[in-house]
Amino acid sequence: MLQRIDLNRDIHFYTNTTIDTLDYSGTSINSGSKVVIAANGVVKRTLSTTIPACLQKYDAKLIIPGIVAISTTKFVNYAAANTEMLALDAELKMETTALEGLPMVVLCDDAAFTAETLNNFLWVTFTRTNPSHDIYGINTTTVNKHWGCTNIIFDARKKPHHAPELVLDAEVDRRAEEILKKG
Repeated sequence: MLQRIDLNRDIHFYTNTTIDTLDYSGTSINSGSKVVIAANGVVKRTLSTTIPACLQKYDAKLIIPGIVAISTTKFVNYAAANTEMLALDAELKMETTALEGLPMVVLCDDAAFTAETLNNFLWVTFTRTNPSHDIYGINTTTVNKHWGCTNIIFDARKKPHHAPELVLDAEVDRRAEEILKKG
């Protein structure tokens, strides 16, 4: 998909819509947005297997070919996030050639964790991104109300309205293992 996607054509937003009750990416229960990425056609790019020089100053980790995670500052609010994304766009918009093989960038709290496993990437990226609020791009355009870019950015940082993480309690886990051994 990432080899074939035309980021100026293949991204379709559904804003202010209903979402699943268990989807915590929206700003309130059962409310948020969706995005459809419908890519097809001929191969348009070779996916990068290394991090280009223009991203070396960041804490960046390659997740899979074509997708990079970047640790960045903690999310404060959407006004600050918009300012941060404009600055990132201004910095990287001239790096189109260097970034051609990385169509997807994931901004996150911990790039090493996000890139460690495919499950981590999927969990972090798609449970912490409300498409209408948290998808940005490099070299963005809007033509006849259709948004596009050269590189898509998912702001997958933890937001104040997200549910807290479910963390396994080591003592409860140990006790459960003891009980299960008896059975």
